[in-house]
Amino acid sequence: MSIAYAPLRAFARLSLHAGPAVLSVATLFLGWEAYVHFSEISPTTLPAPSRILLQALEQREALAGHTLATLQATTFGFTCSLIAAFLFSLLVDFFPLLRRALFPVFIITQTLPLVAIAPLIVLWFGFGLTPKIVLVALVTFFPMLVAMVQGYAATDRDLEALLVSMGASRWRIFAMARLPSALPYFFAGLRISITYAVVGAIFSEYAGAARGLGIYILNAKNNFRPDLVLAAVFVSATLTLVLFGTTVLLQRAAMPWARLGEKNP
Repeated sequence: MSIAYAPLRAFARLSLHAGPAVLSVATLFLGWEAYVHFSEISPTTLPAPSRILLQALEQREALAGHTLATLQATTFGFTCSLIAAFLFSLLVDFFPLLRRALFPVFIITQTLPLVAIAPLIVLWFGFGLTPKIVLVALVTFFPMLVAMVQGYAATDRDLEALLVSMGASRWRIFAMARLPSALPYFFAGLRISITYAVVGAIFSEYAGAARGLGIYILNAKNNFRPDLVLAAVFVSATLTLVLFGTTVLLQRAAMPWARLGEKNP
């Protein structure tokens, strides 16, 4: 009997968590639709959500192609950023002197305005995939690095002392204590960075690209089509939500003990 009702319980939990968000978004769009309808504002100024949805359906093939290009740049750039953040976190954890030497440089990279740096990156690396990967990595690298370094520092000192007393090497202590301790911090940084990744990819496409949501939005804006601009914006927002949800699922898979702690406080 309990197995038969398992899908119902799962649906009830999903409704409990997602219900308020769905209700608020639905209320926003209904109010938007009503305002456009009763105010009779021009569609070239503020298109109604229904018009945006209709145009998105009509342009679905073009939007799908541009979305895939943006997703490719986001995926490759974020993967490079993740690898670089992990490697540098290892270096600054094992060699504290490097932390004092490198962190000011990393902080400086975060102060660079994208409006200024994006055209330069395109100038240096061309109009292919490389500048998009570089810009996405530049935007998403620092939050993950800081999160992992902070996670290493939060390791239980008594656990480390116990491992040292048992003759564990530095790498063994890192693998058994410091890395597991950093996982919650890492996934927090991962969730923050993944929301920046799509924005970074779209901004790099603004600076110069043949395909992608950024160039689609730019062309729609130049043609005075706010409905297509907003359709692409909604697609990019949906893509960001999907990637964010993927990181949450990855955290649940990598940290099953966290779910047990939630069920049995």
